[in-house]
Amino acid sequence: MADPGTRTAADEPRSPWLRHGFVLAAAFLGFVTVVGGAVVFASDGSGGDGGSGKDGAPAAARTAAAPTGEPAPPPPDDDGPCPRLADEEREVPAAAPRHVKWTLYDGVALPSSEEAGPAVADKNVARCYARTPVGALLAASQISVRYLAADDWRLVTRTQTVGAGREPYIAQRTAAEKKGSGDPERGAHGQLAGFKFVTYNDTTAVLQTVWRFSDGRMQAATTTMLWRDGDWRLEYPADPAAPAPVDSLAGYTEWGGV
Repeated sequence: MADPGTRTAADEPRSPWLRHGFVLAAAFLGFVTVVGGAVVFASDGSGGDGGSGKDGAPAAARTAAAPTGEPAPPPPDDDGPCPRLADEEREVPAAAPRHVKWTLYDGVALPSSEEAGPAVADKNVARCYARTPVGALLAASQISVRYLAADDWRLVTRTQTVGAGREPYIAQRTAAEKKGSGDPERGAHGQLAGFKFVTYNDTTAVLQTVWRFSDGRMQAATTTMLWRDGDWRLEYPADPAAPAPVDSLAGYTEWGGV
């Protein structure tokens, strides 16, 4: 797959996604494509392997078959409310969160925590995060990758994103997929490298995540998370901003699984 930096603005769709050969402006993320895999990493001496497969969630997370189809239906009623999580720390983290496990989801290392979530996950949706800064950070990391890369990306987008840009994104991506675009090119992908919070309260978290490419380039993406219906949701604005190139992690907290 070609690098976004080699394409002109006229070549790129307004909405960010990756699958089936599409190259996007990556309004939320700075990565291009992903490769399959199932490897788990642990940080801060938390120990254990956290399970394997495409779930970016603790091994104890419940697994369920996700509905498929077009359009994706809402989650089944038996998903139930989210369990109470142990994380109650309201201060924005000044260092990398502790006891985070990293699992490769289509080649991108995603973080999870038994204390802050996701408490429930399957191959598409990872949900139920603590109403805390760390919970918002984990939700932003998980959702922003899954709505791009999940097999049932419509389900992820409809249930875990909100905002004026959501429905246009679904319509544009659906139309593009129907036209077909050939096989995706593999190998170039970005990984989480750092973060910083812009603002936080118990209903809204604005944060920046830095994504590092295999060639060393880095981009910072700003994401807004909103607490809605008992969980964090990713805001998809009508006109999402493009990520900004960064030269170093100065001013950010270094954080990543690979």
